[in-house]
Amino acid sequence: MNIEDKIDEKALPFLRKFMRDLESPRQVRRFGSGWLSGFFALLFAIAGLIMVIALRFPDWFATPELEIVKQWTGFRGAVHVILLASYALSLLSLLLRPRKALGLMALLIGLGATLLGGANVQPEETRSWGMFFGLDFFIVNLLATGFMFAPLERFRPHRREQRLFRNEWREDLFYFLISTMFVQVLAFITLAPSTIINENTGSWDAFRAFVASMPWLLQFVIAVFISDFAQYWYHRLFHQVPFLWGFHAVHHSAKSMDWLAGSRMHIVEVILLRTVTSLPLFTLGFDASVMQAYIGFVYIYSSLLHANVGGNFNRLGHWLATPRFHHWHHGLEREAFDVNFAIHFPIIDKMFGTFHLPEDRWPKDYGIPEDVPNGYLKQFAYPWTRTGKKTD
Repeated sequence: MNIEDKIDEKALPFLRKFMRDLESPRQVRRFGSGWLSGFFALLFAIAGLIMVIALRFPDWFATPELEIVKQWTGFRGAVHVILLASYALSLLSLLLRPRKALGLMALLIGLGATLLGGANVQPEETRSWGMFFGLDFFIVNLLATGFMFAPLERFRPHRREQRLFRNEWREDLFYFLISTMFVQVLAFITLAPSTIINENTGSWDAFRAFVASMPWLLQFVIAVFISDFAQYWYHRLFHQVPFLWGFHAVHHSAKSMDWLAGSRMHIVEVILLRTVTSLPLFTLGFDASVMQAYIGFVYIYSSLLHANVGGNFNRLGHWLATPRFHHWHHGLEREAFDVNFAIHFPIIDKMFGTFHLPEDRWPKDYGIPEDVPNGYLKQFAYPWTRTGKKTD
């Protein structure tokens, strides 16, 4: 047996213990058990490590749009505080918790960030190929949405029995990672059609100037409605065309709904969706700040619609998309099939006969009758390997 095999033999049991500790049931994660301190120690350690990597290799792992944040004089101090917090919380977890894997993993990751240079790390000269992976954008986006919706799901849940680390969470987190780390690649592919249209439609300049002259708030509302109208038909098409359904089935294969479940989307569908929704925004003359605000709004609103958040909102759900409205779109019951395609305005579904929001009722289960395989690579291949038609 070589050294690598011996390392694997020792490492795998620790990783299994770590995952069991991380996914502990709620009754074992009570306050004072050391689980919360271990979890936040792990979160801060990973956040600190990613920021240190982005600072050390900016040409590869840093998003240019976030450079202004990293140039802020207090940024490195904030990274230092995050790493110190991870050390303190991991030690507290090790003291309080009989199971040491969670606290030990957080401590090891924090130490790794320190060995890499910590908050004082200096950029290392790297060969730039004009391509970057938004590792810093991933962690900022994850922390922002996580701290926004995870507490909301805990204190106002629809399904109280659903765990924070429910089944398939690792799969959905990987989808979240892919869609945010490849932000530059996705932006280039999806904006290409808009660039071509703008270069060949000089006759639209007067109309674009008219749109740009509108009040900012009016521009934003119109942009959201136009984008939602386009997305409604895009979304409905992916349900009705068997080949396209193979891609969308991946999104619907999630058997639990929470803020992270919305990120489970086949990469081909992500590219096509962003192309469809960006075309009107980038070709009709909307102000750049309106487009940026819309993109941020969609990120947050999509997480909310998939979140495990209670509240029936019977009246509001007829005019503005709510979690219950969108949960019916993901329901496993027959009555939930092919309904509620709109993302923001249910009135679009009412216009075309696909609105469904029974008063005070939620779907009993989520998912689809099809057997979509587990794992990112198998789900990536699923649209081309599936057999048969869409199951009704």
